Amino acid sequence: MTEVSALPLQLVWPSREHLPSYIAALERGWSPNNLRPEAGQEELAQIRIDPARFLASLVDPQAKGPPVAPPDGGTVPRLPGYRRWMWDGEFCGSIQLRWQPGTNDLPVYCLGHIGYGVVPWKGGRGYAKAALRALLPEARARGLDHVEITTDPGNIASQQVIRANGGVLVEEFVKLPGLGGTPELRFRIDVRGLDAR
Repeated sequence: MTEVSALPLQLVWPSREHLPSYIAALERGWSPNNLRPEAGQEELAQIRIDPARFLASLVDPQAKGPPVAPPDGGTVPRLPGYRRWMWDGEFCGSIQLRWQPGTNDLPVYCLGHIGYGVVPWKGGRGYAKAALRALLPEARARGLDHVEITTDPGNIASQQVIRANGGVLVEEFVKLPGLGGTPELRFRIDVRGLDAR
């Protein structure tokens, strides 16, 4: 487990120990996928069928899992990646890192290297900012020079989280129709000089 700040927050690996609290968040309506709110209910169904398999699916650095279903249907190749859970004595959010080996580039269907979400009842505590700070050295350890994170232009809180961790706005673009076709902001964080920060 990684201590992330003076806050009582840790990043933990998905495990049976933490699973009941994760289930409780899903049952309260939280979804780990902001493009697909139904993903929370889908994950609950997977957990009921095979909890061990579900937990293993969240940590897949060799991309051995099945293809991924984007919001518009069909499938796309899975990228190497994993999810960590934010934990302050109970589940309070998740943060995900994904990459392509040997390059900083991502396929067009992947909006960023990192995605995160805090459950609404734990918002405003600085958890997303602390979790992102803790995950950046892991991105560097995977051979990345920088990470890209995207967010909705109206999501000021997420923009503040990214900027607080060294994020620089590099472009405003329109997402592919299959990903919503809406405006999005792309930020970049250089992870090479983390020790200097």
